[in-house]
Amino acid sequence: MKGVVLAGGTGSRLYPLTKITNKHLLPVFDRPMIYYPIQSLVEAGINDIMIVTGGESAGDFLRLLGNGTQFGLKDLNYTYQEKAGGIAEALGLAEHFVGKDKVVVFLGDNIIEGSIREAVNGFQRQKSGAKILLKEVENPQSYGVPEITGDRIVRVEEKPRHPQSPFAVIGIYMYDSRVFDIIRTLPSSARGELEITDVNNAYIESGEMTYEILEGWWADAGESIEALLKANNLVAPQKGC
Repeated sequence: MKGVVLAGGTGSRLYPLTKITNKHLLPVFDRPMIYYPIQSLVEAGINDIMIVTGGESAGDFLRLLGNGTQFGLKDLNYTYQEKAGGIAEALGLAEHFVGKDKVVVFLGDNIIEGSIREAVNGFQRQKSGAKILLKEVENPQSYGVPEITGDRIVRVEEKPRHPQSPFAVIGIYMYDSRVFDIIRTLPSSARGELEITDVNNAYIESGEMTYEILEGWWADAGESIEALLKANNLVAPQKGC
Protein backbone atom coordinates (compact mmCIF):
# COMPACT_ATOMS: atom_id res chain seq x y z
CA MET A 1 0.00 0.00 0.00
CA LYS A 2 1.23 3.49 -0.87
CA GLY A 3 0.97 6.71 1.12
CA VAL A 4 0.49 10.20 -0.31
CA VAL A 5 0.83 13.40 1.75
CA LEU A 6 -0.76 16.44 0.12
CA ALA A 7 1.18 19.57 1.04
CA GLY A 8 0.41 22.14 -1.65
CA GLY A 9 -1.92 25.13 -1.59
CA THR A 10 -1.29 28.78 -0.80
CA GLY A 11 -2.11 28.71 2.91
CA SER A 12 -3.86 32.06 2.61
CA ARG A 13 -5.85 31.47 5.81
CA LEU A 14 -2.58 31.55 7.76
CA TYR A 15 -1.28 34.84 6.35
CA PRO A 16 1.09 36.50 7.14
CA LEU A 17 2.81 33.36 8.49
CA THR A 18 2.64 31.79 5.04
CA LYS A 19 3.71 34.83 3.07
CA ILE A 20 7.23 33.43 2.63
CA THR A 21 6.77 29.72 3.30
CA ASN A 22 4.41 26.79 2.78
CA LYS A 23 2.03 26.28 5.71
CA HIS A 24 3.08 22.64 6.07
CA LEU A 25 6.57 23.81 7.02
CA LEU A 26 5.30 25.90 9.94
CA PRO A 27 6.14 24.53 13.41
CA VAL A 28 3.61 22.64 15.48
CA PHE A 29 5.24 22.54 18.89
CA ASP A 30 8.71 21.02 18.36
CA ARG A 31 8.65 19.97 14.71
CA PRO A 32 7.37 21.06 11.29
CA MET A 33 3.71 20.35 10.56
CA ILE A 34 4.57 17.98 7.68
CA TYR A 35 6.30 15.60 10.10
CA TYR A 36 3.04 14.52 11.75
CA PRO A 37 1.23 12.96 8.76
CA ILE A 38 4.43 11.21 7.65
CA GLN A 39 4.90 9.77 11.12
CA SER A 40 1.25 8.61 11.17
CA LEU A 41 1.69 6.79 7.86
CA VAL A 42 4.94 5.15 8.95
CA GLU A 43 3.40 4.08 12.28
CA ALA A 44 0.59 2.46 10.29
CA GLY A 45 3.13 0.38 8.38
CA ILE A 46 3.24 2.44 5.19
CA ASN A 47 6.83 3.03 4.06
CA ASP A 48 6.36 3.94 0.39
CA ILE A 49 5.36 7.60 0.53
CA MET A 50 5.05 10.52 -1.90
CA ILE A 51 4.87 14.21 -0.98
CA VAL A 52 2.80 16.41 -3.32
CA THR A 53 3.69 20.06 -2.96
CA GLY A 54 3.98 23.23 -5.00
CA GLY A 55 4.73 26.93 -4.95
CA GLU A 56 8.01 28.69 -4.30
CA SER A 57 8.79 26.67 -1.16
CA ALA A 58 8.72 23.24 -2.82
CA GLY A 59 12.48 22.88 -2.64
CA ASP A 60 12.37 23.44 1.12
CA PHE A 61 10.59 20.09 1.54
CA LEU A 62 13.51 18.28 -0.06
CA ARG A 63 15.97 20.16 2.13
CA LEU A 64 13.93 19.41 5.24
CA LEU A 65 12.89 15.81 4.60
CA GLY A 66 15.57 14.46 2.28
CA ASN A 67 15.12 10.72 1.84
CA GLY A 68 13.05 10.43 5.01
CA THR A 69 15.75 8.71 7.07
CA GLN A 70 14.56 10.54 10.20
CA PHE A 71 11.32 8.54 9.88
CA GLY A 72 13.10 5.24 9.28
CA LEU A 73 12.45 5.38 5.53
CA LYS A 74 14.86 4.40 2.79
CA ASP A 75 13.56 7.12 0.49
CA LEU A 76 10.79 9.64 -0.09
CA ASN A 77 9.14 10.49 -3.40
CA TYR A 78 8.14 13.99 -4.47
CA THR A 79 5.98 15.53 -7.17
CA TYR A 80 5.13 19.14 -7.97
CA GLN A 81 1.68 20.72 -8.26
CA GLU A 82 2.02 23.71 -10.59
CA LYS A 83 -1.08 25.51 -9.33
CA ALA A 84 -3.81 24.98 -6.77
CA GLY A 85 -6.52 22.80 -8.29
CA GLY A 86 -8.10 21.03 -5.34
CA ILE A 87 -7.34 17.96 -3.28
CA ALA A 88 -8.50 15.55 -5.98
CA GLU A 89 -6.36 17.24 -8.62
CA ALA A 90 -3.32 17.03 -6.33
CA LEU A 91 -3.95 13.34 -5.71
CA GLY A 92 -4.18 12.76 -9.45
CA LEU A 93 -0.53 13.81 -9.75
CA ALA A 94 0.46 10.70 -7.79
CA GLU A 95 -1.10 8.21 -10.23
CA HIS A 96 2.24 7.08 -11.65
CA PHE A 97 3.51 6.48 -8.12
CA VAL A 98 0.47 4.56 -6.84
CA GLY A 99 -0.02 2.45 -9.95
CA LYS A 100 -2.38 -0.45 -9.26
CA ASP A 101 -1.83 -0.35 -5.48
CA LYS A 102 -4.17 0.96 -2.84
CA VAL A 103 -3.33 4.36 -1.37
CA VAL A 104 -3.77 6.21 1.92
CA VAL A 105 -4.05 9.96 1.35
CA PHE A 106 -3.19 12.23 4.27
CA LEU A 107 -3.66 16.00 4.15
CA GLY A 108 -0.42 17.57 5.30
CA ASP A 109 -2.06 19.87 7.85
CA ASN A 110 -4.02 17.13 9.63
CA ILE A 111 -2.64 15.92 12.96
CA ILE A 112 -4.08 13.06 14.99
CA GLU A 113 -3.54 11.80 18.52
CA GLY A 114 -3.94 8.10 17.88
CA SER A 115 -3.10 5.58 15.21
CA ILE A 116 -4.70 4.70 11.88
CA ARG A 117 -3.05 1.26 11.79
CA GLU A 118 -6.27 -0.68 12.41
CA ALA A 119 -8.16 1.34 9.81
CA VAL A 120 -5.38 0.78 7.28
CA ASN A 121 -5.31 -2.95 8.02
CA GLY A 122 -9.08 -3.08 7.61
CA PHE A 123 -8.85 -1.33 4.27
CA GLN A 124 -6.10 -3.69 3.17
CA ARG A 125 -8.56 -6.56 3.72
CA GLN A 126 -11.27 -4.70 1.83
CA LYS A 127 -11.40 -6.12 -1.70
CA SER A 128 -12.00 -2.79 -3.42
CA GLY A 129 -13.45 0.67 -2.96
CA ALA A 130 -12.66 3.33 -0.40
CA LYS A 131 -12.64 4.10 3.31
CA ILE A 132 -12.91 7.47 5.04
CA LEU A 133 -12.38 8.46 8.65
CA LEU A 134 -14.90 10.52 10.60
CA LYS A 135 -14.67 12.60 13.77
CA GLU A 136 -17.45 14.21 15.77
CA VAL A 137 -16.92 17.98 15.84
CA GLU A 138 -18.60 21.07 17.24
CA ASN A 139 -18.83 22.82 13.86
CA PRO A 140 -19.57 20.20 11.18
CA GLN A 141 -20.84 22.89 8.83
CA SER A 142 -17.20 23.86 8.25
CA TYR A 143 -16.32 20.46 6.74
CA GLY A 144 -17.55 17.67 4.52
CA VAL A 145 -20.38 16.05 6.49
CA PRO A 146 -21.58 12.46 6.02
CA GLU A 147 -25.25 11.54 5.99
CA ILE A 148 -25.41 8.14 7.68
CA THR A 149 -28.25 5.62 7.42
CA GLY A 150 -27.76 2.51 9.51
CA ASP A 151 -24.15 1.51 9.01
CA ARG A 152 -23.82 3.16 5.59
CA ILE A 153 -22.85 6.59 4.42
CA VAL A 154 -25.37 7.61 1.79
CA ARG A 155 -23.87 10.99 0.89
CA VAL A 156 -21.22 13.51 1.85
CA GLU A 157 -22.20 17.18 1.68
CA GLU A 158 -19.50 19.84 1.63
CA LYS A 159 -19.94 22.62 4.23
CA PRO A 160 -23.72 22.20 4.59
CA ARG A 161 -25.87 24.88 6.18
CA HIS A 162 -27.86 22.15 7.90
CA PRO A 163 -25.54 19.21 8.67
CA GLN A 164 -27.12 15.76 8.57
CA SER A 165 -24.76 14.43 11.28
CA PRO A 166 -22.31 15.80 13.88
CA PHE A 167 -19.35 14.23 12.05
CA ALA A 168 -16.68 15.68 9.80
CA VAL A 169 -14.88 13.75 7.10
CA ILE A 170 -11.29 14.31 8.17
CA GLY A 171 -8.33 14.61 5.82
CA ILE A 172 -7.38 10.93 5.71
CA TYR A 173 -8.76 8.97 2.76
CA MET A 174 -8.13 5.41 1.54
CA TYR A 175 -8.75 4.42 -2.09
CA ASP A 176 -8.16 1.64 -4.54
CA SER A 177 -6.52 2.53 -7.85
CA ARG A 178 -9.91 3.28 -9.45
CA VAL A 179 -9.71 6.67 -7.77
CA PHE A 180 -7.67 8.00 -10.68
CA ASP A 181 -10.33 6.99 -13.20
CA ILE A 182 -12.88 8.81 -11.04
CA ILE A 183 -10.72 11.94 -10.83
CA ARG A 184 -10.49 12.08 -14.63
CA THR A 185 -14.30 12.26 -14.85
CA LEU A 186 -14.77 15.08 -12.32
CA PRO A 187 -16.02 18.48 -13.43
CA SER A 188 -14.49 21.53 -11.82
CA SER A 189 -16.43 22.97 -8.90
CA ALA A 190 -17.66 26.56 -8.65
CA ARG A 191 -14.26 27.53 -7.27
CA GLY A 192 -12.48 25.92 -10.22
CA GLU A 193 -11.14 22.88 -8.36
CA LEU A 194 -11.56 19.11 -8.40
CA GLU A 195 -13.23 18.27 -5.11
CA ILE A 196 -12.41 15.25 -2.97
CA THR A 197 -16.03 15.19 -1.79
CA ASP A 198 -17.05 14.37 -5.35
CA VAL A 199 -14.58 11.46 -5.34
CA ASN A 200 -16.04 10.16 -2.08
CA ASN A 201 -19.60 10.46 -3.37
CA ALA A 202 -18.66 8.50 -6.50
CA TYR A 203 -17.54 5.59 -4.30
CA ILE A 204 -20.67 5.95 -2.16
CA GLU A 205 -22.90 5.81 -5.26
CA SER A 206 -21.21 2.59 -6.39
CA GLY A 207 -21.69 1.04 -2.92
CA GLU A 208 -17.95 0.78 -2.26
CA MET A 209 -17.45 3.19 0.65
CA THR A 210 -16.74 2.16 4.24
CA TYR A 211 -15.89 4.33 7.22
CA GLU A 212 -14.47 4.32 10.73
CA ILE A 213 -14.69 6.88 13.51
CA LEU A 214 -11.30 8.16 14.60
CA GLU A 215 -10.36 7.71 18.24
CA GLY A 216 -8.48 10.46 20.06
CA TRP A 217 -8.29 14.08 19.02
CA TRP A 218 -7.92 15.44 15.50
CA ALA A 219 -6.59 18.85 14.49
CA ASP A 220 -6.86 20.60 11.14
CA ALA A 221 -3.86 22.80 11.84
CA GLY A 222 -4.08 24.73 8.58
CA GLU A 223 -7.68 25.86 8.95
CA SER A 224 -6.90 29.15 10.72
CA ILE A 225 -4.47 30.83 13.09
CA GLU A 226 -6.67 29.69 15.97
CA ALA A 227 -6.60 26.11 14.70
CA LEU A 228 -2.79 26.23 14.47
CA LEU A 229 -2.62 27.38 18.08
CA LYS A 230 -5.05 24.63 19.12
CA ALA A 231 -2.88 22.02 17.37
CA ASN A 232 0.17 23.22 19.29
CA ASN A 233 -1.73 23.00 22.57
CA LEU A 234 -2.95 19.48 21.76
CA VAL A 235 0.50 18.22 20.82
CA ALA A 236 2.34 19.77 23.80
CA PRO A 237 0.96 17.40 26.48
CA GLN A 238 2.07 14.44 24.36
CA LYS A 239 5.61 15.77 24.69
CA GLY A 240 5.33 15.97 28.46
CA CYS A 241 4.79 19.74 28.57
